[in-house]
Amino acid sequence: MADVAVRMASMLPGAAVRERLRTLDDGEVVGAFLEGEERAFDELVTRYQTRLLNFVFRTIGDRERAEDLIQEVFVRVYRHIHRFDRTKKFSTWIYTIASNLAKNELRNRSRSPLVLFQTLRKNFQDDDRPLQFEDYTTRPDDLYRRRHLRSLVEASVDRLPRHHREVFVLRELEGKSYEEIAEITACNLGTVKSRLNRARSAFANIISPHLD
Repeated sequence: MADVAVRMASMLPGAAVRERLRTLDDGEVVGAFLEGEERAFDELVTRYQTRLLNFVFRTIGDRERAEDLIQEVFVRVYRHIHRFDRTKKFSTWIYTIASNLAKNELRNRSRSPLVLFQTLRKNFQDDDRPLQFEDYTTRPDDLYRRRHLRSLVEASVDRLPRHHREVFVLRELEGKSYEEIAEITACNLGTVKSRLNRARSAFANIISPHLD
């Protein structure tokens, strides 16, 4: 059925092809690209560019550099997509590429990266995915409080080891499963859960006294 959908997409005119590609799952879009439909790669970029940019930015704390790294992510995807195992999730594969580039970037730095959040909950429940943020956009009087909270979070992130920060971002902000995080970070499930628990505890200990 997937192969039929791919062939149908390739027979449609430009706008119709793009519309058809939007209805396919990631694996089918990859299949369309491998069968010669170049616009399928554009669809993958559309689906993942913003999400990956947010992930890398939160990991390394530099938006301009994160944009450069995301370009490199898609270059690598384009070059090596024929190696992708289509029995697995494309999202895990592309996040792994992004994670590895972010790690390499951090290894080349002498300073700790910052992760900017608006606020954090006092308690982290295992079923809450991803981390929920308060919306202050319609409350100008809370701008000062938001900035204050952001500065508190930055300070706490500075104190986290990079591997704790990475699993925190993947789980709480990106909503990745433990299994996906283990594959992305090349760690076993026990290590992922341990690092995440320690990261949550560190955030709570530092920030909770300052939250209402």
